[in-house]
Amino acid sequence: METKLGFGLLGTGLVAPFHAKAILNSEKCELIAATDIDPQRAKKFSETYHCAAYLELDDLLEDDAIDVINILTPNHLHKDAVMKIASAGKHILVEKPPALSLADLDEMIAWCDKKRVKLGVVLQCRVRPAVQAVKQAIDTGRFGRVLQADAYMKWYRTTEYYYSEPWRSQRRSGAGVTIQHAFHYFDLLHFLNGPVAEVQAEMTNLAHPEVELEDTVTAFFKFQNGSQGVLQASTGFYPGQDIRIEIYGTDGAAVIVGEQIDTWQFRTELSEDEEIRKIGSASVQTAATGPAAFAFRDHQVVIEDMVDAISNDHQPVIPALATRHTLELALAMYLSDKTGASLEMPLDTENDVW
Repeated sequence: METKLGFGLLGTGLVAPFHAKAILNSEKCELIAATDIDPQRAKKFSETYHCAAYLELDDLLEDDAIDVINILTPNHLHKDAVMKIASAGKHILVEKPPALSLADLDEMIAWCDKKRVKLGVVLQCRVRPAVQAVKQAIDTGRFGRVLQADAYMKWYRTTEYYYSEPWRSQRRSGAGVTIQHAFHYFDLLHFLNGPVAEVQAEMTNLAHPEVELEDTVTAFFKFQNGSQGVLQASTGFYPGQDIRIEIYGTDGAAVIVGEQIDTWQFRTELSEDEEIRKIGSASVQTAATGPAAFAFRDHQVVIEDMVDAISNDHQPVIPALATRHTLELALAMYLSDKTGASLEMPLDTENDVW
């Protein structure tokens, strides 16, 4: 059996258990250590997931058993961590968004290339079987000409969620429904339907008046391929509903609800369509009703792919460069809301976003 690669977790917050479970459930990985600036939280996590407890990033960097570090810190801390980890020669998986500016992301990518380390982004929704089926159908022309690509994320989060950690209520730290939650789903629209050419967005706070950031965003997209799209995303809609990704073309339609194929209809039926319609399960949670209400399977796919990417020297399944347009789209939405104008992409400037 091949030697397992060692993983370290930078941060033991909300998402860390899903990374830990994915690693422990894999035959390709070994969870070596996790670090947190809170000694009690680090200790509790290490006891739960049977790994070492460290207090500093330097401890992870000095551990020779660690090959990959998963960055699970607040969003505004991603860049500094990437630069330091790459300098130490360890590979990196960073939670979304990978950075809060295009300039930072470009610097991160260039530095990791220079240091010859892999830099992957945890946008795990891309690897879901339902998403992959839609992607293949688009790429092989089954939809004909795509006309519409929409994402609907109508979730519920309590006000207490936003105050569970200080950064979650601070836009400059990478909080807010657009950059923190909906990022996954307009990333899927980009992944499936290609780049956006023009965007107009409006952001509001409908259900969390105590929190000074947007909990709801509505955006209209014009894609480079001539299609259009809508993003509706909120954390204010009790009790929360599964996400919907809808693709309509001249020759077919597909709708994903949660992780499940809900609609799969094309002018020309293929033999595999009946099996595709069975993809997913309504019983698998996708974070609609709470911040920890989802499974770890998709994380495991991304993590195991990083092992393969290192072993076989290829790009991770979601390389950082492939997420640049999604970050640019997020920034464009903030600027559009700020100016009240529709913005063409690529952006002329990313100044004054935050």
